[in-house]
Amino acid sequence: MFVKTKAFMESKLVLDNDIQQIPQLAEFIDGIAEQAGLDMSVSMSLNLAMEEAVSNVMLYAYPQGSKRQVQIDATVQDGTIKFVISDSGIPFDPTAKQDANIDLSVEDRPIGGLGIYMVKQIMDTVNYEYKDGKNILTLTKSIK
Repeated sequence: MFVKTKAFMESKLVLDNDIQQIPQLAEFIDGIAEQAGLDMSVSMSLNLAMEEAVSNVMLYAYPQGSKRQVQIDATVQDGTIKFVISDSGIPFDPTAKQDANIDLSVEDRPIGGLGIYMVKQIMDTVNYEYKDGKNILTLTKSIK
């Protein structure tokens, strides 16, 4: 069940590419969900999708040991929540990867690919572009 959201809201979070900062992401998402009046199940789903997407950037976008940042912009407007994750790391389009075959047994399934599959299942749209030296991953979900 969804609760009516505020008409318009914007938020921004900038994190270092350090997986130890993921709890700050969860607080950010929870704050947005609370302000938008979303129920706990929606908040938890958004947290799962965003944690997966942002942690992948933190772990793989930059050379190991380098200090860089990941920016997350959130907008709630017209019954939709949109997250834009941007980084200046190695160009990588997670949407171009073939979806994981969840029908295979754990032993037969190749490593990797489940994260973006989960993100695609939770969110309504997942779009990628590389622009001006930045990876830009946009995730949207209807919350009406």
